[in-house]
Amino acid sequence: MNAEIFAALKQLERERGIPTDYMVDKITQALTAAYKKNCEGYKENIHVVLGEEGIRMYAQKEVVDEVLSPMTEITLDAAREIESTAQLGDLVDVDIEPKGFGRIAAQTAKQVIIQGIREAEHGMIYDNFSSKQHEILTGTVLRISPDSGDMTVRIGQGSDRTDAYLNAGEQVRGERYREGDLIRVYIADVRRGTRGPQIIVSRTHPGLVKRLFEMNVPEIEDGLVEIKSIAREAGSRTKLAVCATEENIDPVGACVGPRGGRVGAVVDELHGEKMDIVVWSEDPEEFIASALSPADVISVTLAPGAKACRVIVPDDQLSLAIGKEGQNARLAARLTGYKIDIKPASQADAEPFPAPAPEEEE
Repeated sequence: MNAEIFAALKQLERERGIPTDYMVDKITQALTAAYKKNCEGYKENIHVVLGEEGIRMYAQKEVVDEVLSPMTEITLDAAREIESTAQLGDLVDVDIEPKGFGRIAAQTAKQVIIQGIREAEHGMIYDNFSSKQHEILTGTVLRISPDSGDMTVRIGQGSDRTDAYLNAGEQVRGERYREGDLIRVYIADVRRGTRGPQIIVSRTHPGLVKRLFEMNVPEIEDGLVEIKSIAREAGSRTKLAVCATEENIDPVGACVGPRGGRVGAVVDELHGEKMDIVVWSEDPEEFIASALSPADVISVTLAPGAKACRVIVPDDQLSLAIGKEGQNARLAARLTGYKIDIKPASQADAEPFPAPAPEEEE
């Protein structure tokens, strides 16, 4: 039996990278716990040693004049039959072999090896996909829940394949997939779970847009253009704020690409989602004006003591600045982090700028 156990452990080490010593320690702990449970009277003094030459179980007993607890004590004469130099008060290892020793050992070793394989696989999956968090992978749709719409997506290659979860809330409204379809997903989160790692993927995360631009714009990969902020309403529209890290580089032009090829590749991947690419600026007024593109802006006035502003636009640009159902203004606010109050030029002086709310006393 020992030869079979160690052959299995060595194969496990070769194939899964789990050290044999680690698994021997796990099996030893499991056997010790099993025998403590099955051998009445033995407590913390029971020990198991697993080696290629065999399995040994022994109880560590104290040498005493008179034995009151046979499971933990031994007489001096009996102790000297095991160790000729034993003295009163010494601890002596006494071999024991309870009924069913071999059967319990074999079953326990098998269970621990199976569990070790499972834990190793879970650990490898977690480590592998943790390193891929915030990346884009291509997967295959395995299952779609008819009730919730949640999808299970098989991602990875070869032995590194695993199932990820694309919840209905992480899917883009209007996108339709069937089982067997290929789908590109963003690794949003990797969690440890009781049944193994849980990999959460997304089609709505702003990071998906960021990664797509990084894949299609060499200047971003080279660090010449930086994505500073993204505001997204998945399936409809995204605003992207970019800046150049060196002079004489047009960050918007780099992202758009020759004949719009680079941004076009991103739009195609996102099934027609509109892209507004604007220039980021350290000056909040300039950034806010840029963020409201494609509308023209006459002026931006920052509110004192608050992240809010009033924007004046030409009368004929008001609806464009606000956007359909307020989308343009809403995305601009999220992109810049400012609350934006948009007014037409004809009403620029009609209302005073709202005063900041008074601070509450503690």
